[in-house]
Amino acid sequence: MSVKNKGPQPGGGSDDRPPLSRQRGAVLRHLRGQTGSVTVTALSELCGLHSNTVREHLDALVGSGLAVRERAPAAGRGRPAWRYRARPPQQSAAREYAGLATVLAGQIARSSADPRADALAAGEEWGHALLSGEEPARSPEEARGRVLGLLGEIGFAPEADEGGYGARLPRCPFIEAVREHPGVICSVHTGLAKGAVAELGGDPAQVELLPFAEPDACRLRLGIPPGGPAGNADPADRGDAAPADAGESR
Repeated sequence: MSVKNKGPQPGGGSDDRPPLSRQRGAVLRHLRGQTGSVTVTALSELCGLHSNTVREHLDALVGSGLAVRERAPAAGRGRPAWRYRARPPQQSAAREYAGLATVLAGQIARSSADPRADALAAGEEWGHALLSGEEPARSPEEARGRVLGLLGEIGFAPEADEGGYGARLPRCPFIEAVREHPGVICSVHTGLAKGAVAELGGDPAQVELLPFAEPDACRLRLGIPPGGPAGNADPADRGDAAPADAGESR
């Protein structure tokens, strides 16, 4: 079965370093959709949230370098209002290597007897290598947070669910490679998360990637919430979603 959607947007990397909650990510998307700077009141109406809530999210986005706060031009008495605008997304090395990723994925797809298994193993090695030498996490919650931070640095712009047990991934630094070889690239990304979790002392068996689970995003599970379902088998074997224009069946 194929999910008819365009999938995540291309990932930039450096501008999405901190993992964002779903609500904060929505505020950022609304801010990025404006042609100029906006006030808290105007953005609150767009988001359908209380102005105090939007102001809190905007202050956090400014603090993380994703937004800019500036005074409106003076007009009459009183202090001018603050206005906010999003910083332009920055490019990263991950985006520049998208072409190489496509070539390597094609080689695995053509030469491997089990492309998904080999891609998963390669991703696990990548995840271990990226966090090699770091101190183990002191708790599962810390491990999940650090893995989401890593994925943000790479360019996935994760929007964490409450508790950090899962996240929405609205960006992908290798989305063009995914469209060519979804089974291989998505398995690499699954392995990346598994390897990173294992390197920090977590349980990689709880990691599950659901490619193109939403019209504009993938879903990632990093743990099982208290009372939550046990989940399914390795997502590399699911093969139940792909971008609408994918050139390879999964």
